[in-house]
Amino acid sequence: MTDLFHHDWVRAHARHRPAHMAIVDLETRAGRSYLDLDRRVDNIAGFLSETMQIGVDDRVAVIAPNSLIQVELMLALGRAGAIFMPMNWRLTAPEIGRILGHADPKLIFYAPEFGAIADELVQLLLDCRFEPLSETDPVGRAAERGTPIRKPARRVHGDIQTIMYTSGTTGFPKGVLLTFGMTVWNAVNLGIPVRITPDTVFLSVMPMFHTAGLNCYANPVLHAGGTIILGRGFDAGAVLTALSDRSLGITHFFGVPSAYQFMAQHSAFAGADFSGLAFIGVGGAPLPNAVFDAWTAKGVSVVNGFGMTETGPAVTMLSPEDSRAHGTSIGKPLLHVETRIVTDDGKDAADGEAGELWVRGPAVTPGYWQAPDAPAQAFSDGWLRTGDGGWRDAEGFLHILDRIKDMYISGGENVYPAEVENILYQLDGVAEVAVVGIADDRWGETGFAAIVVRDGHGLSEADVRAHCQRSLARFKHPKVIHFLPALPRTASGKVQKTELRGLATSIGEAVPS
Repeated sequence: MTDLFHHDWVRAHARHRPAHMAIVDLETRAGRSYLDLDRRVDNIAGFLSETMQIGVDDRVAVIAPNSLIQVELMLALGRAGAIFMPMNWRLTAPEIGRILGHADPKLIFYAPEFGAIADELVQLLLDCRFEPLSETDPVGRAAERGTPIRKPARRVHGDIQTIMYTSGTTGFPKGVLLTFGMTVWNAVNLGIPVRITPDTVFLSVMPMFHTAGLNCYANPVLHAGGTIILGRGFDAGAVLTALSDRSLGITHFFGVPSAYQFMAQHSAFAGADFSGLAFIGVGGAPLPNAVFDAWTAKGVSVVNGFGMTETGPAVTMLSPEDSRAHGTSIGKPLLHVETRIVTDDGKDAADGEAGELWVRGPAVTPGYWQAPDAPAQAFSDGWLRTGDGGWRDAEGFLHILDRIKDMYISGGENVYPAEVENILYQLDGVAEVAVVGIADDRWGETGFAAIVVRDGHGLSEADVRAHCQRSLARFKHPKVIHFLPALPRTASGKVQKTELRGLATSIGEAVPS
């Protein structure tokens, strides 16, 4: 399978339906037909290859919000044979710098609004090349008037298309390898149940540094020759307006639970018209029953599913018909996906028995960038160990119980306590620290930091929050900071996080959202 030739979807659709719209900017309504997109991608690929000297397997990082030029650059990198590395622009410059130092990209593109971060990164990464990215900068000019690439790279399914960094349980992000084949199989796995066709019009507002933003369902829509309406980010009022705008003709949408919650709480929700929608999906965390009921009352079934960056991401999904009866389930495995629930002793769990969810299939990552030991920890006999605990019912529907790992999800963003703990340990006054996730009405989950202050040191909550402001993305900031004389530990010295969660929950209930 790894030597199977990867076909260029945009080029194919430019031949077969050149005038069909491929992508449209939600704000400006500027758009690209497949013929226009193919031409511009060819020109950018030529610019990358000839002017920027970007070759096969060179890594190119991009710090930019969703935009037409970003999508064109992503596609051009694939045509030139280079590897796309979208950066989480919500991170601080030091956080991005640590990732870039590990990945060692040949070139870094940044949107104008991230100029200050780029200036800071220049000082951290003296050997890296930085280039602005906009319609009026060299890439944009090349897209319109440049010279097409002379010989597009021949890529096969096993070649790396994207490296997407996700926070690691050890405190340092891991670069998940996404191959061309993974992208194809994910498009097939999602395309059928989500009912993506050439007539699909998908509103995409999730950031494309996320696997969901890139592959739920943007890439599958391009694979099918449909149309992407691209928003720069999520705004509840703007999304409700767009979904109700029949002139846009939006048929598909995907979001995290907090997005649906914010829209359901918006004043425009009652009058919104969702009659044109064929499918809307949710993932990243469980959807609260009250939110599910609010959307169902509007005649819309929000379809739940499960996925990970390492799995392409799609693993399981409910059908719209099953959403009401099995709304708490993550559904059943998709077409080209195998799953197991495995007990602690390595055996397959019986129906109703809890265990760890394991996944296997052609959309699963081959591993991680510059992390030779990671596959041995993450895989067992070809199965990816997800770290998520769950069970399967008698009808074959899968249910997630809890994350075996300590990771929690805040507003759709994965937060790994080890990373936050490592940052908090940088404070001189911190003797011990432990972070756990607790339920939060607004963000689904948020952080609780239990801190033991070193003898002879003064440390206030304001000190901790100021340090987080400098060193951590906002969504990683612990909502609750609590000082303890000592952390609860087992006889072997391990922090008893279960006990901390109980304490955190009782304290967190008294903290307003």
